[in-house]
Amino acid sequence: MSSAKFDAAVVLRVEGLTAGYGGSPIIENVSIEVFAGKITAIVGPNGAGKSTLLKAIVGVIKVSGGHVFVLDDETTNFAPEKMVRRKLAYVPQVANTFPDLTVRENLEMGGYTRKDGTAERIVELCELFPDLHASLRRKAGALSGGQRSMLAMARGLMLDPAVMLLDEPSAGLSPLLQTALWEQIEKVAATGVGICVVEQNTRRSLRHADWGYVLVLGKNRLDGPAEVLLHDEEVIDLYVGRLS
Repeated sequence: MSSAKFDAAVVLRVEGLTAGYGGSPIIENVSIEVFAGKITAIVGPNGAGKSTLLKAIVGVIKVSGGHVFVLDDETTNFAPEKMVRRKLAYVPQVANTFPDLTVRENLEMGGYTRKDGTAERIVELCELFPDLHASLRRKAGALSGGQRSMLAMARGLMLDPAVMLLDEPSAGLSPLLQTALWEQIEKVAATGVGICVVEQNTRRSLRHADWGYVLVLGKNRLDGPAEVLLHDEEVIDLYVGRLS
């Protein structure tokens, strides 16, 4: 893969990653790049290893082969809490907020290692996510699904990451809320954060992404500009589906 895809810095580089849960690997020899201010989509059929890839990158599961680099520093098999300090944020599909804490408390938890500027960062994120501003005193468990997804992203941004991994951020949301969520993801990318997103909705993901990777059976199958993949016959037939 060439680092000349975009006129932007590579904030995450994964080289030949192999990982699983014991036994045969779920992902094998997978390589991807994520660029500052760009959205990279990881798509593919169910069971392709998309979420496993994110977990391996962030250190939730052990990598048995290959390398992970964040901002050119190797972070392979670092514990998740160390990855946060290395400027990588991970937003899992479930258990990504504290439902019994308020929105403000969730954000403060997200910034627990900040030495200063926590209150100022919360103000900045409320400007980026206006829905959260009016809900700072509400418990996260009382928020709508879309608001919880936005809160989860905002928590991840509290420590000013260079790259953010999003695992199925729009799962369970209505089409209208999915649209609103993707607008927020684009706003986050516009601040310079590199976004790597896994989604089941391949068509929508590629429509919003700058670059896409197609995983099949845990291996790289295709990659290229998202708009090109969206109109690629193989991708449409096998992984997207044609519009009726």
